[in-house]
Amino acid sequence: MNREVRVRFAPSPTGALHIGGVRTALYNYLFAKKMGGKFLLRIEDTDQTRFVPGAEEYIQKSLEWLGISPEESPWNPGDCGPYRQSERKPMYMQYAMDLVEKGHAYYAFDTSEELDAMRERLTAARVVSPQYNSITRTQMKNSLTLPEDEVKERLASGEPYVIRIKIPRKEEVRLNDMIRGWVMVHSNTLDDKVLMKSDGMPTYHLANIVDDHLMGITHVIRGEEWLPSAPLHVLLYKYFGWEDTMPQFAHLPLLLKPDGNGKLSKRDADKHGFPIFPMDWTDPNSGDKASGFKEEGYLPDAFLNFLAFLGWNPGDHREIFSLDELVEAFTIDRIGKSGTKFDINKAKWYNEQYLRNKSDDELAGFLISDVVKEGLSVDLAKAAQIVAIMKERATFPSDLWKEGKFMLIAPISFDDNVASKKWNADAVTVLSTYREKLANFEDALTPESAKALLETSAEENEIKFGKVMQVVRLAITGVGAGPDLMAVFAILGKEELMNRISFALDTLKIQA
Repeated sequence: MNREVRVRFAPSPTGALHIGGVRTALYNYLFAKKMGGKFLLRIEDTDQTRFVPGAEEYIQKSLEWLGISPEESPWNPGDCGPYRQSERKPMYMQYAMDLVEKGHAYYAFDTSEELDAMRERLTAARVVSPQYNSITRTQMKNSLTLPEDEVKERLASGEPYVIRIKIPRKEEVRLNDMIRGWVMVHSNTLDDKVLMKSDGMPTYHLANIVDDHLMGITHVIRGEEWLPSAPLHVLLYKYFGWEDTMPQFAHLPLLLKPDGNGKLSKRDADKHGFPIFPMDWTDPNSGDKASGFKEEGYLPDAFLNFLAFLGWNPGDHREIFSLDELVEAFTIDRIGKSGTKFDINKAKWYNEQYLRNKSDDELAGFLISDVVKEGLSVDLAKAAQIVAIMKERATFPSDLWKEGKFMLIAPISFDDNVASKKWNADAVTVLSTYREKLANFEDALTPESAKALLETSAEENEIKFGKVMQVVRLAITGVGAGPDLMAVFAILGKEELMNRISFALDTLKIQA
């Protein structure tokens, strides 16, 4: 192919962007960048009855958050606009009429009641899939069965009609899918799809083909659910005389439920308690709210890395890829044919890896933001110290505050399960001695010096160091487990340690 590679992501503004759509956008973006081409975004809003306010902006913001913004879009138009199908409405009729004039499409005047009656007749005759096709159209009210004069009269009177494609009988339709190889379909399994609706708007099938042709799209990378429509699209390219520039197709495998049984849906996400949209979404009609990966605390680069592996693999054992590395490694032939199970635990694992690979100063920014929201303050140096010992225990940035707040807020209560079993005379003795040694210690406290003083406090009282470690943690943090305790001591400093020890000694009682 000598043409510039041009791919497009073409969502409908009917609600929030499903994770499957995000993956489609990502694969299009990776392919375009790998091939030195362009990634376009086109809003396919031909079905105005399903238009949802705010959906377009949601798509735009989601792609911006992920860093995969298109070169051409409704918000950044190029030479092939408009990039909303509703704004391209006037041009579609001329292409539909071209097909009618060539004998590849026809007018159909059937009412909804007549269409229902046709389906009922076919169902009664035990037809498995009742369709308006090359057989049934001969019994319907269309320009193939009506006299030419009557057709003209109906059109002139303004009678509602649709334009349908005329699918040939007993013809093999073939396409070479980049993922699945050769796909062959018999035309007698296809129906005469509507190309132009009675409201003058094109259906997806017509608008999609016309727009892809006029926008110079070279590769159509889309979900598997569009594979049954591909033969129809191949026929349209043939009928328009555009076979030489017809794009190559690649139909992506489905994203499956966690158990692998069926396509992943919002209901499954709600059931298992994980997001399915990139960002929070509030339905403007129902008011229903759905959480997004962004607000749940997923980092965009981690989310993209996770998403890339839902159907694709690099052919080796590597799992961590930056966006640039994904571009370099990405090839269509490494996309699998089978559906991929959605595993939220793998998404969390990716988030943990990316979180731990960030610098302490970067992570400190997350912590400081949460601290400020709580009406508190902490300087960058101390925040960096805290995140350094907390990041190995964190899945999301918010965990740095949730799990590390004890280093900024002294405990006012203690874990009863630990206190009832571990708080005893030995604990009181060691902590009392430790408090005295801290009071006389003049140097800055380090993890090493904090540990040495604590070990000495135990040894002097002939108490085993390990025997009191958990209860010492309890006194300082309020709980019986957490990050490296001596590192915590160094961050808190001796004055704060002494105050916390005093509070614990005054509050906790030895149980009989």
